[in-house]
Amino acid sequence: MSNTVRHILSSPCILLGLMIPLGNRSWARGMFSLLAIAGTALVVIAPFHWLGIPSGHDFEFHLNSWIEVHDHWKQGILYPHWAALAHYGYGEARFIFYPPVSWCLGAVLGALLPWKLVPGLYIWIALTLAGGSMFLLARHWLSHHQAILAAVFYVANPYHLVIVYWRSAMAELLAAAYLPLLLLFLWRSQQEGLRAVSCLSLVIAAGWLTNIPSAVMMNYSLAALALYLAITRRRFAVLGATAASVVLGVLLAGVYLVPAFHQQNWINIAQALGPGVRPIENFLFTATNDSDHNRFNSLVSIVASSEIVITLILLPLTLRVKTKPRSLAIVWSVLSIVLMFRPALIFWNHLPKMNFVQFPWRWLLCLNVPFALLLTMATGRSWIRMLLYATALAVVFLGWYKVQAPWWDSSADIREMVDNQQQSIGNEGTDEYVPAGVDPYDIDPNAARVRFEGSGAADIRVPSWLAEKRLIIATTTTPGNLLLRLFNYPLWRVEVNGDQVPSGTKPHTGELLIPVTTGKNRVQVSFCEDWDRRLGMAISGLALTGVGWGFWRSRAPTPLRKIAS
Repeated sequence: MSNTVRHILSSPCILLGLMIPLGNRSWARGMFSLLAIAGTALVVIAPFHWLGIPSGHDFEFHLNSWIEVHDHWKQGILYPHWAALAHYGYGEARFIFYPPVSWCLGAVLGALLPWKLVPGLYIWIALTLAGGSMFLLARHWLSHHQAILAAVFYVANPYHLVIVYWRSAMAELLAAAYLPLLLLFLWRSQQEGLRAVSCLSLVIAAGWLTNIPSAVMMNYSLAALALYLAITRRRFAVLGATAASVVLGVLLAGVYLVPAFHQQNWINIAQALGPGVRPIENFLFTATNDSDHNRFNSLVSIVASSEIVITLILLPLTLRVKTKPRSLAIVWSVLSIVLMFRPALIFWNHLPKMNFVQFPWRWLLCLNVPFALLLTMATGRSWIRMLLYATALAVVFLGWYKVQAPWWDSSADIREMVDNQQQSIGNEGTDEYVPAGVDPYDIDPNAARVRFEGSGAADIRVPSWLAEKRLIIATTTTPGNLLLRLFNYPLWRVEVNGDQVPSGTKPHTGELLIPVTTGKNRVQVSFCEDWDRRLGMAISGLALTGVGWGFWRSRAPTPLRKIAS
């Protein structure tokens, strides 16, 4: 990992994006802000150089996804659908259901750099973007110096460290960059009208296109904050503007959401809420029969408790602070804290889609925003701020040494994962993206790509076996079926000698069965998009046109009451 720093510092696009001046801020102050944020993100990943790459819960899932997407692109497939090497070559419909932003970013980095450097650079980019968005939010209300402090606190907050070192939840980490903007554009919508509403819809769309649990939390957070503003300021038009932003954000993400919603019954989606990942098992300090689960839950519960306690300590310290975000920070803090404890189970069971957040402690992602703001505003005495922040970090390191140490991969481990993909050995896959009714644990991982089932014999050749298109030449002495090392999915199109034929599915294992006749059979299997993708693209296109119209109309600020009317 010794080259990581050099590659990070040579990322001009990221640097230039954050160097855009805000208001009358000088270039030099902007550069200093950028260096403080990017430098803090670099400090977060610095231990990678000595200890290796953190291999958290989701690390293999994300790295394998990035490698697969990169391979799809090399095959000319711009928008992948089928993770061909999941479940050791049987595949799964991962890219239809998992939002695209994170796996696109990971694949782009993999196309530019050695894979051993990609995780570190990805994390650095995500944290730098998060710090940049927090700077934008804080600078709206606070001084330049305070905004830098808030950004630094946000980049290296305790829960981000948990994500980086224990969870490897790459998409969730990237979604952290949207949360400060959520609050910023909600506030600005009161003064700037259509422009801020359009910006807010783009943030909502980015959430849906990056991480579903984060998007659900963003929508509920937005609803609570908008309701508070409407009641306390008696400006109920903000509710209409917020609702418009939410709807427009969903429509913007239609290219992904429409197919995922339409096809959700085609996969084992219930596995996303299987044992171990249900909310009831993941409230703070909840114990189960799984010792590994309990160990990690204890770690994240201790970290959450420290952040909650420090947030509560900060509230009286900010009583004399008259800046406008204080009350919003308190509302967001209360919402996030309440939902992490078991008495909130009623909300998890009954609020729409709330259970797809899975882990109540995931609300720490939202709590981080008010945590950073309140910590910055708490007091004029820097040593008190730094003491509280150091205490929060100390709790993380205490959990590291006393509760659960991170897991590490070396460059050789990454090389092995890449080789398994490139040599078509594959990986374990994810249960919830397997076709409905299929048990992936019944498969034979050593099975041939194509087998013949029939009373006679068959000569089978496989000229092409790509991610979403396979060509098979089978010459048989009797009619029968070809059994492919491939899970059947409704969007596989099968042609035999140029004619489309209905395919079958082997019970339990879900393998694709193709009927063939005596003689030579030229079989082509192709993954074809359904009408839902075209509909989603049309909806996203119309919504994007609407956003463009909103920006054009808002060249002069539009009062919020005109939007509502």
